[in-house]
Parts: sequence; structure tokens; C-alpha cells
Amino acid sequence: MSHTLNTLIATMEAEHWDAILVTDPKHVYYITGFACDPHERFLGIVLAKGQEPVLIVPALDADKAAAISSITRIATHLDTDNPYDILKQQLPDTIKTFGLEKAHMTVQRYESLQAVVQAEQYADIGAVLQSLRVIKSEEEIERLQAAVDCIETVLDNVVRRVRIGMTEAEVVADLEYEMKKQGAEGPSFSTMVLAGDNSALPHGVPGQRVIQAGDLLLFDLGVYLNGYASDITRTFAVGEISDELKEIYNTVLAANEAAIAAVRPGITYASLDQTARQVITDKGYGPYFSHRLGHGLGIDVHEYPSIHDQNEALLEPGHVFTIEPGVYVQGKGGVRIEDDVVVTKEGVRVLTSYPKQLTIIG
Repeated sequence: MSHTLNTLIATMEAEHWDAILVTDPKHVYYITGFACDPHERFLGIVLAKGQEPVLIVPALDADKAAAISSITRIATHLDTDNPYDILKQQLPDTIKTFGLEKAHMTVQRYESLQAVVQAEQYADIGAVLQSLRVIKSEEEIERLQAAVDCIETVLDNVVRRVRIGMTEAEVVADLEYEMKKQGAEGPSFSTMVLAGDNSALPHGVPGQRVIQAGDLLLFDLGVYLNGYASDITRTFAVGEISDELKEIYNTVLAANEAAIAAVRPGITYASLDQTARQVITDKGYGPYFSHRLGHGLGIDVHEYPSIHDQNEALLEPGHVFTIEPGVYVQGKGGVRIEDDVVVTKEGVRVLTSYPKQLTIIG
């Protein structure tokens, strides 16, 4: 039985809960190794006192679940079934407290659940899952490294094909085609390629903007590979750029490198954000760094922790997150440089290795 499953069962017993239901497909994968997109269909892991764990899956996924899942007791439902009736069959007759993922529970699902379960109260298991996910195992770190290696190969291959006159959307299409060629399951978020003044939009949307000489060209992209995400940002110069844009680039690079150098167990996430932000502020660009320093990375591309100047949580070995300072000057351009890092006992391991010196393309 997996460590996560054992921890959930131990929590259920310690808190005197009668049962637990895990429904987020990513958590089902995390616990069982079985990956499934059930769409609107019901998917869940049921834990109940004194009973063997059971995985409930749509009937059309039964064979795959049986072949892959670490939970061997599997129940299925057809499209014509009420899956909550199937769920009730796996539960005690009387439930006082039922643990579930409140963040994944819509009102509609809750009403369907309560109609058959009629628990007296519901407890949130989100914090337990979060505490387990934040410490990555060596196997998880290697999967993250593979996802990083994949996206860096994608970026390197496509950057070589970028030319003046191409649109942002054309480059995005090439990147996502290359992701599939390199074996990725798909992008880990909406691929971002922003040229010129569009690069000053931290969450801009690629479109028909044509790449021109003198532009900054920002790439923010990642893939899912074997269920784990990568996330990298690099900013390039298209031909010769202004001295001001060069200064912005070097400022962001210095902030990125200062934050990475500061990573070690025992410091706060707040101090890490402040380290990078101070470098940017000292150069006069403080107001133009408008977002947090980074975010956790794992089976979700954005997960706990959030790296901002109010987070007093301490870094621990096994934490994996991004470091991505940026400066965005409207009407001129923006620079973001993002790396994926792991906290180690000694300090830091940087998963990303794509060069960060200012590179001219096009």
C-alpha cells in the first residue's frame, strides 16, 4: 500500500472519521498510478474503516485500471448507472464524519453525495494531501527532471526555427507540435510566446503579432510527461535591442540568480521573494515586478507552496518550485526568466539548464 494511502488511513483513524473519498483525478493518479480523465463521469477512491480500499471507475476504464492501479479492488459504473449508488455500496451504513476534497467538490456533486450518504458532517482532507505532495520523493524528482529535459529540447529545437515575420501563434503551434514529437503528453498550461510590447503582459495571450527586429521575445512553456509538469521561461532578443531593454534583462537575470543562490532548508519563502525583489528594486524597477516569485511544481503546474513575501513557511528538502522574477514595462517590453529548483539537504538542485545569458535570435 502506498505511503499516501497509509497516511490517509492513519488520519481517518486518528480523527475518528468513518470514511474518506478522493475524487481529484490527479490525486487518484498520485495514490494509485492510474491516470484517467473521467470527464463528467464519477471517479474516486473510497477508504472506510475495516475495509479494503476500493477504486471506483467508469466501466470503460475498468481494464486499464485493473492493469495499472495499485488498488486492486475496483468497482465500476455504466453511463446508465447512478454512480453514487455504487459509492454507497462501498460505505458503512451510518457515517457521522466523511472526509473529502472540498476544493474538488462542486455543489452538484455534494448534493448527489449527500442524497445517498447522509453524513452528519464533512471534513476536508485537502491539507493532508497538500502536506504529502509538497515533499517530493526521488522518483518524483526524476520524473520532474525528465519533464524539464523534454521542454528544454522542445524550446531549443523551435528557437532555432524562429524568424522575423513569423507570428506569435505560429511559434506556439510549432512548439506544441514539437512537444508531441518529443513524447510529451501535452502542454502543462497554455503555451505563451509574446513579442515586443506584448512581452510586457505577464499573462499575455499569443496572437497575430508579428515578430520584428528589436523585439524582446518571451517564451513561457512546459509539458506533462509521465504525469509530472515542467515550467520554464526564457526571453530572447530579436536582433539588436535597446540599452534599456538590455538593462532590464540583466536586472531580471541577477534577481533570478540571487534567489537561486539563497535557496536552502530553513529559510522562509518570504525571504526568497524579498531577495529577488530587492535586486529589482535597487535598479529602480520595483513597481514593474508585479507578481510572486514562483510556485510549487509537481503533478500540477501550479501547486503549493506560493512563493511570495507574506509566506513565512520554511523551505524543506524535497520542496520543488519555480523561481521566475520579471520586469514588465508597458509600451517597451518585458523580461521573465524562470527556473525549476529542488531544495536539498545541502542547498539547491536546479532542474533547468537552458542557457540564461541574453541570446539574439531571428
